[in-house]
Amino acid sequence: MSAYSNPARPAKAHGVIRTGLCIGLAGGLAEIVVVWLYSALTGGDALTVARHVASAIGLHGASATAGVVVHMGLAVALGIALSAALRIADWPVHDGAIFSFMVGSLAVVWVINYFLLLPAFSPSFVHLLPYTVTLASKLAFGLAAAATARVLPAPLLVGQIADYGDGSEAAV
Repeated sequence: MSAYSNPARPAKAHGVIRTGLCIGLAGGLAEIVVVWLYSALTGGDALTVARHVASAIGLHGASATAGVVVHMGLAVALGIALSAALRIADWPVHDGAIFSFMVGSLAVVWVINYFLLLPAFSPSFVHLLPYTVTLASKLAFGLAAAATARVLPAPLLVGQIADYGDGSEAAV
């Protein structure tokens, strides 16, 4: 049994969570960069966008910081879901196809968000930024998530037995 495993959470779950945390943080930051760049280039207000993120989940009047925290929390949750999907599908993470999987998945997430969920829960958010910018931010998430997954150590991604080459092994 690994030092990281316990009866409540097997070692494989740790790999999904750690990988999801990494790809979620990378993807969430990529989205922030896209929105910030768009705002900087057009004279928009990225802080207003962040406040609307908090409002979209019911935190009306919340600060921009709260919006960024909510955004990053949702990004990590999405990263964990993507990591679990990779595990279930036994996807070849260190193959270039990971980019297709991540970008395609994020395109689907964008469609669900902007055509189903947000119109029902926060109609004003849908029109806060042009669709092209919101799609670009989701695709940037996918690219950042795929690039991050490609550089993570293989045992972290697959959650199996790590062979350290010196005769020692450990479950990760």
